[in-house]
Amino acid sequence: MNDVLHRLVYYSRNRIAGPPEQIDVIIAHILEVSRRNNERVGVTGALMFNDGCFAQVLEGPTVAVEQTFERIQQDPNHGDVLLLACEPVTARAFDNWSMAYVGRSTAGAARYGGIAGSTGFDPVTLTANDLFEILHTLTLEEEEAPARQSA
Repeated sequence: MNDVLHRLVYYSRNRIAGPPEQIDVIIAHILEVSRRNNERVGVTGALMFNDGCFAQVLEGPTVAVEQTFERIQQDPNHGDVLLLACEPVTARAFDNWSMAYVGRSTAGAARYGGIAGSTGFDPVTLTANDLFEILHTLTLEEEEAPARQSA
């Protein structure tokens, strides 16, 4: 069944090298391509990135999620890709985002940095559910931040 909704959670090591400005450009490009591709195939989700790792949740039709994850595993920017979960779900948690990005704002980076610093996103210390909850909470906070700032 191709329309069964699946959620996939993974973690990988960052293989992008270079000065921060160059890394920012590469991440912006990754997000642009991901958003375009994800929208086309019905995948939604969220991405966290720091100098050490990527953490991501993908949601969508089974085949689309599997194909997206296969591309990620082949991407030289990712190393030591670890699948934490891939399971059917009844509803999307990231239905408003073809690919949300956590950590772009100063406040988001501070929250994310604290999480990354305390756990290192070590797969031994974070379960798929832990990572999903972190991404979902931070994404909702980032979405609400502009509304709070303009109020």
